[in-house]
Formats: sequence, C-alpha cells, structure tokens
Amino acid sequence: MTEQSWKLMRTDRLVGTLSLEAVDMFWTDCAFRPGPEWPVVQPLFDTSREAWRRGDRQAALTADNRIREAGLVLVSHEDGTVVTDFLIRIFEGKARFRR
Repeated sequence: MTEQSWKLMRTDRLVGTLSLEAVDMFWTDCAFRPGPEWPVVQPLFDTSREAWRRGDRQAALTADNRIREAGLVLVSHEDGTVVTDFLIRIFEGKARFRR
C-alpha cells in the first residue's frame, strides 16, 4: 500500500506536497512539504491563522475566501484526481483540509 499524498498546485506551480498522517471526522491531517510557489501564498495562510487565533471571525472568513480565490487545487498522487472545492489550513509543516 502506498502513502496517500497530494500536490497542492496553483495553476502549473507546485505550492507543496501533503502526505497523509490522520483523518478525523471532517479534516484530513497531513505533513506539508513546501514547494517553489509556497512563499507566494504563505501570507494568505498566515493571515487566516492569525485572524482565527485572535477570534476575529469576519477577518478569518475573509482570509479563507482569499485562499479559495488563489486558484489552489489538490491533485492526488495516487490517481491524479483533482479536488477544487476544499478548505485548507497550513502552518509549521502541517496541513489540514476538508472537502
């Protein structure tokens, strides 16, 4: 059995690689290895995380929408399936997403 993993892409550029660590009821938890496009989108994730940490729901939702608008997709290494509708968080080498 192979490890389940995804490429996080922005158009044809690699943002990073997600490797499955665990799945709970709603979220898929992964190790995150940054790719060349990560520095371009990292500020979006930092803004979202900081807004959620300080309890500013409106700012957090706005930041999450900006992440969605960035044109990110998940591509399964296993079968090439492309996921376009998902919520994702990335911080300090960890990523979690839900579809």
